[in-house]
Amino acid sequence: MRAHTEYLWFDTRKRRELVNITERVAAVVVASGVAEGMCLVSAMHITAGIWVNDEESTEDPHTCRGSQLPR
Repeated sequence: MRAHTEYLWFDTRKRRELVNITERVAAVVVASGVAEGMCLVSAMHITAGIWVNDEESTEDPHTCRGSQLPR
């Protein structure tokens, strides 16, 4: 069995901000060499949260209810 742990850090500019981490998480999975299994993403701070969404276009104005995801 293969396992990999990596910690990602994010600096935000606003009190409330959405950060799309899809590409960074995908890169970590590829670099880990793990071919199948599960990827656990967890917010390690009490004021942070993870919002899991099916792959939806950021072009859709209803996706983030008026918030802007970085491209």
